[in-house]
Amino acid sequence: MTITINDIAEKAGCSRSTVSRVLNNKGYVNEETRKRVEKVIKEYEYSPSATARSLSKKDSNTIGVIIPEADNDFFGEILKGISQVVDQNDMTLIFCDTDNNMGKQERALNMLKGQRVKGLILTPVNDYSDKESANRVRRQLDNLMVPVVILDRQMEYSQWDGVFFENFRGAYAGTEVLIKEGHKKIGIITGDLNLKIGRDRYRGYVQAMEDFDIPIQDQYIFEGNFSEEKAYDLMKECIESGNIPEAMLTCNNRTTLGFIRALREYKLNLGKDIAAIGIDRIKILDTLGYNFSYIERDTIEMGRTAMYRLLERFQNPNKNREISIMPFNIVLKGSEKLKATSKANNME
Repeated sequence: MTITINDIAEKAGCSRSTVSRVLNNKGYVNEETRKRVEKVIKEYEYSPSATARSLSKKDSNTIGVIIPEADNDFFGEILKGISQVVDQNDMTLIFCDTDNNMGKQERALNMLKGQRVKGLILTPVNDYSDKESANRVRRQLDNLMVPVVILDRQMEYSQWDGVFFENFRGAYAGTEVLIKEGHKKIGIITGDLNLKIGRDRYRGYVQAMEDFDIPIQDQYIFEGNFSEEKAYDLMKECIESGNIPEAMLTCNNRTTLGFIRALREYKLNLGKDIAAIGIDRIKILDTLGYNFSYIERDTIEMGRTAMYRLLERFQNPNKNREISIMPFNIVLKGSEKLKATSKANNME
């Protein structure tokens, strides 16, 4: 629902001018009254420009984008893809970084509501797997009253268009590569298992191991959170334990960087002391001539596809929900092998 300053004043039991002073943080307001007004504002998720929601959206040519990690090259390339299509259509882009913080995401949504964006592309902080949190974010998105595309991280109970990666199949394919190289002791540094993408990639690893009758060893399951620091700490612990797997699957670009950083610190050689394959290309490794094998997804095309879905929704707001699943490529550069592994031991 749309709430006005007059509504807030009535519910808070004060004057319209008092509400205005609270919103603008100017002039004296009794502390108890201020708290009542702020409670109503928060409860109804009011933004100063909310009264403009009744105006036609045709006047707006701005696209809102909310991402969780602005400093991650993955999202940088997604933004590049979105920007290409935005520029082609003479639109304007506003993007917000949540830093994987739910409070920041809520503030970003309120800000974009005030900016009267024409549409939104959102990579959510989490997958909202419980109904309470799902209902809360659904209300926030519904209050925008614009088309929404969910990107990369799937949400439970979602009714919006989406663009996603084949997380299960990608992790399965990476694990299968290691298995077919003859490795038996295969570990994984998982992503955040609180996210569906993290759970799906872990499931892909597990399914591949089971399909090829390779025992899963608990000591080689390292629960990460998609961050470089966590992967680095986990790999350090693994190395110091003296029980290193033959091969490792890393579940995103930052996990790979943390894994490699630990290897270099302990002077272990990729392809000699341990084999590995990761999800996502890391351009700097290619630039440095570091031959690391990876499961590649076209991140620029993901961004372009998300924007195309939004444009299609502008043209046909009542069409059925559309989900785009982006394919992947396996790029092998040798890190999936161990020099000490003979061809005779390799599986066909």
